[in-house]
This record gives sequence, C-alpha cells and structure tokens, in this order.
Amino acid sequence: MKIITTFLLTLLFTVSVRAEDLSAVEILQRIDRNMAFDQAIFTSKMVVSGRTGKRTIASQIWIKGDDKTLVEYLSPPREKGKKMLRVGNKLWTYSPEPNDRIITISGHLLRQSVMGSDLSYEDITDNSRLAETYSAELVGEEEISGRLCYVLDLTAIEKNASYYKRKIWVDKERWLPLKEDRFAKSGRLLKTTEIVEVFHFAERWYPRRIIFKDMLSKSGGTEYIIESIDLNVDIPDHMFTKAALRR
Repeated sequence: MKIITTFLLTLLFTVSVRAEDLSAVEILQRIDRNMAFDQAIFTSKMVVSGRTGKRTIASQIWIKGDDKTLVEYLSPPREKGKKMLRVGNKLWTYSPEPNDRIITISGHLLRQSVMGSDLSYEDITDNSRLAETYSAELVGEEEISGRLCYVLDLTAIEKNASYYKRKIWVDKERWLPLKEDRFAKSGRLLKTTEIVEVFHFAERWYPRRIIFKDMLSKSGGTEYIIESIDLNVDIPDHMFTKAALRR
C-alpha cells in the first residue's frame, strides 16, 4: 500500500510539473485555442476619452476565419450606417452620407486611428493566430492584478503583422494576455493594452473590457467593451464583399 501511495504521489507531482513546464510556443497555442474562433458576431462599444470629454461609439462586428471582418457602426447618429470591411490585406470604409462613398485603406494607413480612438484599423479587424504570426520567448513570470502570468517577448515572423514586437503578460489559468506592450521595429513603444474585466462562456475566457492607449497620441485612452458574442453562427461569404457595404 505504501509503495502504491508513493507511486501515485510521484505520478501526481510529475503531471503537475509537466503541466507548468510549457514552452513559449505552447503558451501561444493555448491563447489561440481560448481566444481565436472560426466565425463570430460581436456587439461592442468604444468609449473614447478626448480633450473635450468622452464619446461612445457602438458597433456590430462579423468575423470569419483569419482574414474576413465586417464592422457596422450603430451609434451615435452621425456614425450610424458607416461600415468597414477587411478581406486579407485589403480594407474599405463606407460612408452612406453625404456622398455614399467607399474608400480604400491600405499600407501604413491601416495603422491610423479609427474615429479618433486609440485603436487602429488593424486592431479592430485582426483575428490572426499569435502562434502563426510571432516567434516567442518566455522571459519570466509576474503577477498582474492578483493573477499569476507568464511573460513573453514576441517577434513577428509574418511581414504583415500589425506590430513587429510585443510583450505580453498571459494569465496562467485563463490564457488571456492581461497586459501588452506593442512595439515598432525600431523598438519604440506604440501602444499598450490592459484587460480590466473578463467573462466566461462556451468553456472559454474572453475580455469584457480592454483599455487601449496609443503612446504616440495625447488622448486619454479608449475603453473597448464587448457586450455580446455569438460563436454559434454560419456567416455567408457574400457579407464580406464591397457590394455588401451598401446594403
């Protein structure tokens, strides 16, 4: 009996050690399994803090795969009906008034602010997998808001990655990047993010509220709030066409 007990304790200890002994790539893969999805519909709000106060912009977002995103703005009235479509590396914006026009956004313009917020076009439309976009190095562990986190340094391996380098603090239980620093190739800090509220659904943890701060602007930051998310959807491909922007 004593031998059996010793064996079970040894086995339990070995499994526990192995569970914690993850490589940087395995950590990225766990983040992707938790946060990435094949298809989804979101409703969200951006609360933009500017020099003259705060303003709130509501939207609905359709995402399919890694390369298709459609955003429709719902409020305030001056933004209602505007849309943004990204397919691969191509992005278009649509404004129903005053000219019912579609504009192409490409190259460095994808990194510009959306509606005066701290989020870029790439921030809003990106659904790429971290493990496919970045190499990673595990550099330590730290506590963020009472949660023990892995600390990883990421370097882009895809030329179209939104940021060349990222430093992320990953919740060891929930597999969420609770905090991020995002850098240019020069090493300049471009943006920070912090997840300040999470929710649990469909056996996943997902951010409810994220604070974005563009370090190159004088804004007061932007709070991005996910109000609902539906993963049990089948979104038709025709929604992700330029013709659909005017519907």
